[in-house]
Amino acid sequence: MQYKSIKKDDWDKALEQLILSHTIIAGTGDGSGHDYELLKSSGIERIVYNKPKPATPLKSFFLPVRENVTSPAGTEKPRIIIGVPNCDIEALSILDDIYLDKDFTDTLYRERRENTLLISTDCFGTQEHCHCLSYDIKPYSERNADLAIISLDSKIIFRVLSQKGEEFISKIEGIGTLSDDSVLKAIEQEHRLTESKLNESNRDLPGYKQTGELVSGSKKEIWEKYSSHCVSCGACTTICPTCTCFLLIDKPGFEKVKQMDACQYPGFERVAGGEDALFELPHRFRNRYMCKYVWKPQKFKSLACTGCGRCIEACIGKISKNELFRELAG
Repeated sequence: MQYKSIKKDDWDKALEQLILSHTIIAGTGDGSGHDYELLKSSGIERIVYNKPKPATPLKSFFLPVRENVTSPAGTEKPRIIIGVPNCDIEALSILDDIYLDKDFTDTLYRERRENTLLISTDCFGTQEHCHCLSYDIKPYSERNADLAIISLDSKIIFRVLSQKGEEFISKIEGIGTLSDDSVLKAIEQEHRLTESKLNESNRDLPGYKQTGELVSGSKKEIWEKYSSHCVSCGACTTICPTCTCFLLIDKPGFEKVKQMDACQYPGFERVAGGEDALFELPHRFRNRYMCKYVWKPQKFKSLACTGCGRCIEACIGKISKNELFRELAG
């Protein structure tokens, strides 16, 4: 794996210049948390490196909540997204499987993907509900992104993951090949420490395949128990980096509007005759887990849950899917 480095001050200066020619979105924040924002010169110092995770899932930048799919796309600046955790990078794989299908390509999604340079960030540390490693997803990227970024000892270090990423950093003044083995060892140590924390906090959580088997073979009682706290707000699906259901709404003038939808909304499967296979809340509640752990793995090669834990954090009813899975496995 190829590593490059640059002084932090030089990287900040490079970002100031890149803002003139690119749309840059970066994870910024303070001690209480962070999220993505459109980067301006005044925000460069607030960029967060190596901490999980922005509140907004990466999918939001490729699948808008609402868009007119019949309107011609405008010319946009090249886009750079900085600070993406690997749980979101891996989640993008299943979106690619769906929206870049060779027979049914979503052209708007494809244009956004091609116009975007993805810079992931290695997670040094965890949050309460992070469980990526339980699904064999590492807390740092080795594929799918263009670059991975690490901030260490007043230096910015890049792990090159694609040809696109290599071409990008080759144009930045002050970039050089990292040859200091002590820095690489320090990065490796941070990786191992984060993995150790993830293993410890999720030691009794079943893996992805086992979870699918448990969900598929479960009884109705457990779904009645956990769904009793569900208010059908759809927060778990809208915040999820892999959930992508949508409505296609016909508008006057032969326009079509794509509106993100959620399987937890009442009426999600209601048809014109009034029938609704998911009318009962426990059935609708279980449907989401069947989709993520059983049906999508059967159709796609990518995981439909990458262990980010956002659904647990966003739930108004304080429902933890991990507690549900532990109970199923108990």
